Amino acid sequence: MRKKVEILCITLSTPLLIGIYEDGKLIQNITSDAKSSDAMPLIFEEILQKYELKALYYVNGPGSFMAIKVAYIFLRSLSILKDVPLFARDAFYFNENQPIKAIGKLFFVRINQEIKTQKLETVPTSGFKLPDVLDYAAFHQDTAPLYMIGAV
Repeated sequence: MRKKVEILCITLSTPLLIGIYEDGKLIQNITSDAKSSDAMPLIFEEILQKYELKALYYVNGPGSFMAIKVAYIFLRSLSILKDVPLFARDAFYFNENQPIKAIGKLFFVRINQEIKTQKLETVPTSGFKLPDVLDYAAFHQDTAPLYMIGAV
């Protein structure tokens, strides 16, 4: 019998980060420098051969519109096909609340629990990180993407 696992996907920037969790504890992490649209099907093909899905988690923004769309559509479809729940969390949770690249010199920032865009001259160097333990209470079932600014 295959292990039942939870998968967390952070696809907003390079590298793409995918964590495999058993009983909430990180047991394997996968990184890829490929585009999420190219990497996710291949990575999940391997995961599904080895594990049984218990739940899916993803970062629903803000960040790259295309990466958010690809992750949402892919994971929502997989959630339906495999009959497993999908949960989401905003990106600031995974980068210590540092600014996140929007477009040009604009960055998404969190100010008093509100997400806004702000022009920054210096680019933050903090990247995203998979947590060692999934805090289930930190995620929610409202999985709609957080685009935050209108699509161009």
